Amino acid sequence: MAIFGVIGGSGLDDPDILDDARDIRVDTPYGEPSSPIKAGRINGREVRILARHGREHTIPPTFVNNRANIHALKEAGCQCILATTAVGSLRRRIERGHMVIPDQFIDFTRLRKLSFHESFEPHAPIHTPMADPFDAELRKRLITACQDLLIPHHERGVVVTIEGPRFSTRAESNMFRMLGADVINMSTAPECALAAEAGIPYAAVAMSTDYDCWKQDEAPVTWEEILRIFNENAKNVTAVLVEAVTRAPQQDA
Repeated sequence: MAIFGVIGGSGLDDPDILDDARDIRVDTPYGEPSSPIKAGRINGREVRILARHGREHTIPPTFVNNRANIHALKEAGCQCILATTAVGSLRRRIERGHMVIPDQFIDFTRLRKLSFHESFEPHAPIHTPMADPFDAELRKRLITACQDLLIPHHERGVVVTIEGPRFSTRAESNMFRMLGADVINMSTAPECALAAEAGIPYAAVAMSTDYDCWKQDEAPVTWEEILRIFNENAKNVTAVLVEAVTRAPQQDA
């Protein structure tokens, strides 16, 4: 049976969705992962949950040890990863509380470890294809879950990841819109790329919490506003995850 890894973003890493939950500690050559892995089952399917920012949200985006997190989930037997993330909307059509299933990312980070490979074997460079970074089958499961649960969602979108922890300036927010980004966060890159490099299919469900700061008929984003939308909509993200895991194809059983 396939083991699903779940990387939970801000406020979206609830271990209570698991039956028979227990902690697993995994050592990695890249240091400590953000949290112990919470192992258990969802409707009989094995799942491993890791809190991206730590269980008490003590790790800022730049300092999340993405390499350790991905490696730990792989060592825990995960054959695919579903990630959750909060995002700011860069498009009017993506309203607060809407879900987005990204199909592309733009990496605007500067200070993070981007690869597991810090050197190559002689004459054997490793360059991971990244044209379609999110796994098509996992994306389909998330989209179907949103459809079945009647949750407002967008079947594709470009997410731009910035370094953080500060939010964008208006100039930056408008630039990202011009570049074709639909939503913005501080987590998808390089997490998604590292999963691809490790050979683990990866997809994400993003919850829109705000309009960043490009929309001048509204106040700029604040952390308090993000938390308010979390509290109102986190149950929808959890429901999507449970549905996507539960409805996995029978060949995974």
